[in-house]
Amino acid sequence: MKVLVGVSRIFVGIFFIISGFIKLNDPLGFSFKLQEYFGEGVLNMEFLIPFALLIAVFVVIFEVVLGITLIIGYAPKFTVWSLLLMIGFFTFLTFYSAYFNKVTDCGCFGDAMKLTPWESFSKDVFLTVLITLLFWKKQFITPLIPKGALKWVVFVSFIACLSFAYHVLMHLPSIDFRAYKVGVNITKGMEIPEGAPRAKIAYNWVFEENGQEKVITTSRDYPKTTGKFVRVDTEILDKGYEPPIHDFSITKDDQDFTTKFLAKEKLIVIVAYNLSKSEVEGLEKISNLSKRALEQGYDVIALSASGPADIAKLKQRFDLPFEFYVTDETALKTIIRSNPGILRLQEGTIMQKLHWNDADDLAL
Repeated sequence: MKVLVGVSRIFVGIFFIISGFIKLNDPLGFSFKLQEYFGEGVLNMEFLIPFALLIAVFVVIFEVVLGITLIIGYAPKFTVWSLLLMIGFFTFLTFYSAYFNKVTDCGCFGDAMKLTPWESFSKDVFLTVLITLLFWKKQFITPLIPKGALKWVVFVSFIACLSFAYHVLMHLPSIDFRAYKVGVNITKGMEIPEGAPRAKIAYNWVFEENGQEKVITTSRDYPKTTGKFVRVDTEILDKGYEPPIHDFSITKDDQDFTTKFLAKEKLIVIVAYNLSKSEVEGLEKISNLSKRALEQGYDVIALSASGPADIAKLKQRFDLPFEFYVTDETALKTIIRSNPGILRLQEGTIMQKLHWNDADDLAL
């Protein structure tokens, strides 16, 4: 039993540290996932959305620290109780998402590893079993280092996590797991290889015959029947191949400018997914930066999901010398964890990504 508890303790501890650190590397991304959970149609706890980032930072730091306290054997009773409550909540959340198909990715490992809802739930069930064992046999969780050093290890770990979280929020994630990392060519990232499997969709046609509803399933074509058409429901059987970048476009006034701008040799892209939430200081910095870029022969554009009224107001207030184009808000949040943020592109390849705090580091 001591051996089993020892192995479980190390495994669970390392798992929580890795899982927590991946999210700690990108707390803003985790907060977006929490907003999705808190939103209407999922948990219906919209009053928590304004606090999503604060909750995200607390949860990921707590997750890492719990993993450390479990491994070193500090406050075992508090640690296993906390782990049990946390995994219980996560298990409920992943089951709810999987059963009701509410959130397609739990965000357990950020963008580093995508899990389906049922995979996430299975992972949490396995962890629940191990943590329950640790809870029952917590007397076997003994310190691995001198008792006098335990508190210092926990304190230093907490300060290190807090400092790292602050750093990535004020700049950008230290490790970029997303499809828009530096060096990626956006055009190539959207391409579908020849022979790649296509999506398989079932069309469930509902007809009324003799006062009863009858369902006929086809791959696409309208079925041959004398019944009265009621509706058609679609069901995705196989998503097929999905390119790494599948939701990116640059549009304005119902025109698509994606190909045009991704072919530019010298392009600065300002990303501001929501202008009403953009940092004022950041917009001031970007106004000065964009003028300098234009003087050096760069094309400068901005991508946002905000409406024309917000755009006109901000352009006038900050004297922004570039045009705004429309891109999906979720795509913009994925591209860069800064509002506003800066990209330097060369023929569609991302050469540089910067938080507005680092605008002076832009290499023109």
